[in-house]
Amino acid sequence: MPWPAPHLHFDVLGTVFVLGFGYAYAELRLRHLVSPAATPATKGQWIKWFVGLFLMLVVSTWPIHDIGETALFSVHMVEHLVIVFLTAPLLLMGLPGWMADATIGRPAVARVLRPLVHPVPAFIILNVAMIAIHWPTVVELMLESDLAHFIVHAGLFLSALVAWMPVRSPTPALPRMRPPQQMLYLLFHSILPTIPASFLTFSSVALYPVYGDAALEWGLTAVADQTIAGVIMKLAGGILLWTAIAIIWFRWVGEERRWDELEAELRSTQSV
Repeated sequence: MPWPAPHLHFDVLGTVFVLGFGYAYAELRLRHLVSPAATPATKGQWIKWFVGLFLMLVVSTWPIHDIGETALFSVHMVEHLVIVFLTAPLLLMGLPGWMADATIGRPAVARVLRPLVHPVPAFIILNVAMIAIHWPTVVELMLESDLAHFIVHAGLFLSALVAWMPVRSPTPALPRMRPPQQMLYLLFHSILPTIPASFLTFSSVALYPVYGDAALEWGLTAVADQTIAGVIMKLAGGILLWTAIAIIWFRWVGEERRWDELEAELRSTQSV
């Protein structure tokens, strides 16, 4: 199986550098100027932000990106799922409140974003983006033009950020849904990809002729490759979403239990 020749993806490297350096500079240098009394980013937020960037770097550069671009659509699918279901929510969870308030939480910016990050538009935006990015014509365009590839992936990344805002918004200017609503929202996200995943999994013809017979060099037919891509889209995406639902559930139950304990303590204090 011939590995693609190593080379640098300067568009991705530049994006990761700007996001990483910008975060560190803002936290270490600008926070005292912009919001002196603000709570600094926690260690956990630093870790989430840079783990998100690391995952973006891993899947969007050599060798994973190049294999997905030149040979295996299933590897390309892995790149998309990591960007949507890992990188995007990690970056939102890593953004400290003061930084979110000073950027996406600014009144002028929030007015523009608020209609987009409402659950219904956010759901539509991501799922339309997921369907569009796997449309054969779009895939062919991405593989033929590096610029188109970068633009389409940037659009997918921004769509993912929008879609996760109802669940992981870091600023009250763009409020989150309540936990039960969050779980229902993510449940719907886990159901809709079944449609494109089914086309990939059960199709008996190669849907992406632009890949040609490249998968044969990796021991797979084109149809087998796209079948694996469909399975990855459904199972891996579903596992990540259901993991998020489980985390929200346990946190919600924990919060409700603490409220019940607090109310019990208050009642016992009043009775005394």
